[in-house]
Amino acid sequence: MTVAIQHRVQEAIAKSQDYLLSIQESAGYWCAELESNVTITAEVVLLHKIWGTDKQRPLDKAESYLRSQQRQHGGWELYYGDGGELSTTVEAYMALRLLGVEPTDPVLVKAKKFILQQGGISKTRIFTKMHLALIGCYDWQGLPSIPPSIMLLPEASPFTIYEMSSWARGSTVPLLIVFDRKPIFKLNTPINLDELYAEGVANVRYELPRSNDWTDIFVLLDGVFKLAENFNLVPLREEGLAAAEKWILERQEATGDWGGIIPAMLNSLLALRSLDYDVNDPVVQRGLRAVDNFALETEDSYRVQPCVSPVWDTAWCLRALAESGIAADHPALVKAGEWLLDKQILDYGDWAVKNKAGTPGGWAFEYDNRFYPDLDDSAVVVMGLSQIKLPNESQKQQAIARCLNWITSMQCKPGGWAAFDLDNDQDWINLIPYGDLKAMIDPNTADVTARVLEMLGECNLSMDDVRVQRAIAYLIKEQSADGSWFGRWGVNYIYGTSGVLAALSLIAPIRYQTEINKGAAWLVSCQNADGGWGETCASYDNQSLKGIGISTASQTSWALIGIMAAMEGTTFAGQATVERGIEYLLNSQQSDGTWDEPQFTGTGFPCHFYLKYHLYQQYFPLQTLARYAKI
Repeated sequence: MTVAIQHRVQEAIAKSQDYLLSIQESAGYWCAELESNVTITAEVVLLHKIWGTDKQRPLDKAESYLRSQQRQHGGWELYYGDGGELSTTVEAYMALRLLGVEPTDPVLVKAKKFILQQGGISKTRIFTKMHLALIGCYDWQGLPSIPPSIMLLPEASPFTIYEMSSWARGSTVPLLIVFDRKPIFKLNTPINLDELYAEGVANVRYELPRSNDWTDIFVLLDGVFKLAENFNLVPLREEGLAAAEKWILERQEATGDWGGIIPAMLNSLLALRSLDYDVNDPVVQRGLRAVDNFALETEDSYRVQPCVSPVWDTAWCLRALAESGIAADHPALVKAGEWLLDKQILDYGDWAVKNKAGTPGGWAFEYDNRFYPDLDDSAVVVMGLSQIKLPNESQKQQAIARCLNWITSMQCKPGGWAAFDLDNDQDWINLIPYGDLKAMIDPNTADVTARVLEMLGECNLSMDDVRVQRAIAYLIKEQSADGSWFGRWGVNYIYGTSGVLAALSLIAPIRYQTEINKGAAWLVSCQNADGGWGETCASYDNQSLKGIGISTASQTSWALIGIMAAMEGTTFAGQATVERGIEYLLNSQQSDGTWDEPQFTGTGFPCHFYLKYHLYQQYFPLQTLARYAKI
């Protein structure tokens, strides 16, 4: 590194540090916007219309927001530049109509054309159809039946609700009530969306789509369930509904949240409405306030986040600031560390249903989510805490020990770790008509597994060697032929490969040098002409797009972290590539110390739901520059 580059790097680090420190909340945490597509806001508009609470919210600003997000082609997108997505567009159209926008408005005229070209309402996903059915714009006959008696299945059954992922469970249990009651809510200003049926509303066939393979057995079973419903012959129907209601009430946080995610919150409120709860009921009021807490209001915009990420953002900010030279006992880091310690979850959550041996000790993503700590957050928090010095170090070490014990107990049978649950891997559940987002389970993944191993290596923590070797073997098995690893929670192969390289280079660099070098070489091969890296969300649908996309600060940082890890752990020669990547970060940093990227580089559900973490382009570049400065 030349003296000139060294000076530029240190200057960039200082500006980035100053920026992050300037946006720290007074309580000690960091939290920036977690952006998704417009369906979240659209469904909140619908919720308030159904409850009659729309006048107490600035939904005129929601209209402005929805208008601003329409693209030139007339549709609304899942992620920046995707060309528009049908279900997303239908929900935006629905919300604008609910807000009083006439079909003749130019925005809706363009949207209608896009929707009809894509096949209309009949081609939308199950959950879009459900939201339309709630207000009489689709027939419940075209939606799957879900017998509420599944709530009563004994733990030893081949299937219970705990075989669904935490997010699917939190959203589905309330929908057992909604799908059973099949409500059509009367609005003060009813709408119809007949104009969005490409085949004409008189020709709509309200039925579940068939795949013309063995999975059509689920469609046949649905027909049986519907027949049983029609004749009121569903076994233990009322008992199942009562159990679902009890489950919902038990899992509401004191803050009003359910599961820390908007879908679970909205569906729970819809379930309570279907059960004729009064709007002034304390449970309902807490729930509505919780939804409000996810909203972001500006002078001309009102939008709702799918979730909030204070624990995640804070842990990464801690890591980046500490690695970049901020003193371990700096007041800002101490305050953040103490805030994180206070957020450790010491209650038994849903994870304990399948994990009888484990004891609590993890962290969740959000401010409050005692039922669903997750492995990814927990590992990053441990790494963040390990880099700072707190007034009560023994308290910190005890918290880390509790977390390590919990993480250890959550290892899945294939050797890896999942996000929230143990052995949540019955893939057939994704094939039922209801599961058309293909996100019904939470199997172990390479990126979460790598995070756990990185935590062990970076923090000098011990886990039974048999467990460690099983985890490594799982990662080696998951490596693609080209050297890359799939990224479940970040876009995509750049994210996954970076994480695994960071882990293996710490844990077993000599033994797995070949695999490490192959992964690093793949990252090198993906470098763009401008020196950066990028990968489109479309790589989840089309593997030929792996590692291909417009350069972003976050993805460039991930690639560099992976390559530098390989260089440090093995003999991999990547200096020239790294220098070009660092040059990209230096050149793209703005005068206030920030980086900007419109692209979505976070993943909710591959192929269906993507996220833009507004701090990804801040703390990952800082961490990268800090590591480069130490080469």
